[in-house]
Amino acid sequence: MAESEHPSLTVSFSSFVVGLATSAMGHLGEGPASSINLELARNTIDVLGILKEKTEGNLDDEEQRLLDTLLYETRLKFVEKTKD
Repeated sequence: MAESEHPSLTVSFSSFVVGLATSAMGHLGEGPASSINLELARNTIDVLGILKEKTEGNLDDEEQRLLDTLLYETRLKFVEKTKD
């Protein structure tokens, strides 16, 4: 089956990091049918941090801004949740 037959199955760097950030937010209790699991949230946020380190200098401007923004937002939400 050709890739063009299922465009929704195409994974880009941006969709990958958005998926990780969405998972982290779900583990932080954000979103429908989500429950708080701070350990899983921390692990997923750490993966985003590793991606930032390992892709330094290899992303286009849009990908870099997206990763920076998602990492900032998930870290901020994690800190908020751990203060409660």
